[in-house]
Amino acid sequence: MEKFTYKNPTQIEFGKEKEKNIGKYISSYGVKKVLLTFGSDRIKKDGLYDSVVNSLKEFDIEFVELCGIVSNPLLSTVYEGILKAKETKVDGILSVGGGSVLDSSKAIAVGALDDGDIWDFFLGKREITKALPVFDIITMAATGSEMNSFAVVTNEKTKQKYSIISACIYPKVSVINPELQKSVSKDYLVYSAADIIAHSIEGYFTATVHPTIISKYIEANISTVIESTEILLKDSENYDARAEFAWAATNALNGTTYLGVAGFSYPNHMIEHTLSALFNVPHGAGLSVIMPAWMKWYYKKNPTQFERFANEIFGVYSAQEGIEALENWFNKIGTPTKLSQFSIKKEDIPLIVDSAYENAKHFGLDSIYTKEVLSEILNNAA
Repeated sequence: MEKFTYKNPTQIEFGKEKEKNIGKYISSYGVKKVLLTFGSDRIKKDGLYDSVVNSLKEFDIEFVELCGIVSNPLLSTVYEGILKAKETKVDGILSVGGGSVLDSSKAIAVGALDDGDIWDFFLGKREITKALPVFDIITMAATGSEMNSFAVVTNEKTKQKYSIISACIYPKVSVINPELQKSVSKDYLVYSAADIIAHSIEGYFTATVHPTIISKYIEANISTVIESTEILLKDSENYDARAEFAWAATNALNGTTYLGVAGFSYPNHMIEHTLSALFNVPHGAGLSVIMPAWMKWYYKKNPTQFERFANEIFGVYSAQEGIEALENWFNKIGTPTKLSQFSIKKEDIPLIVDSAYENAKHFGLDSIYTKEVLSEILNNAA
């Protein structure tokens, strides 16, 4: 195990009706006016909006709204939010929605206190030193953004999907009420399951140092996702399964699965970000296509860990059997495993390769993920 320092400043408020206390949580930070961000009027139809507004009013917190944030959030919306945050002089951001809303909110929080172009931070040209405090009520479990320092946004003009990372953008308080996630569609439930598994396996398979305790932790998390997903597909009202699924999503990317780990990378996300940017595929669905294709190319580089995965997760023994079992499970729950399921044709692969190679440069992985390698991986998914 490598030496490490770990600090996660996010306060989690988990459970039923916790969203009704959001005003109390925000006021404890001295925030008086927030930019309230959300995706659609769904939160108004199901009563969540009223609960939030009533709580804000109870604690004399003013708010202005930014609605319309979409899945695979767009840089143009971030620019709009930054402008509104500056014009209305908010001193905090409240995100109500899934990971896309929260990632946009984190970027807006940075841009609201900066006079330059927010995209510079995504390109790595400047370092983030400050941001408005961010609070959130998470309505879809997937990205883990509610307890981490990442945010991912798509520049629709350049077709680049890049991320920022900074301790400044950890949410101050995140509310996770599994009941608020019952309305997530079946499609997005299974896409989310794939997303959580992808967060779990990146370091698990690619790390040069991976402690046994962390491997066991990740295996427990993945097994929980598989079990709870199957329960929820049969009974979407099952609170306990919804709660297990939600907490697994948070833990997959809140830093705990990387303690003492070294030499890891994020190749599946690196490649999938290209699919999202070029074809606007749902992120989790793109990952369920890329993961088995990447695993078929990569497994010989770490056969022991792949055999462990096969045995611990699916009760089979060879690396190839484990990969096949994961792909079969994705097919079983109904998340895509082939590019053709997005109407992406073989003749589109060179375009994806060129874009993915630029991503590889951005990730610092271009010496490993050459165009030839990327082509092989993507053809595994054709």
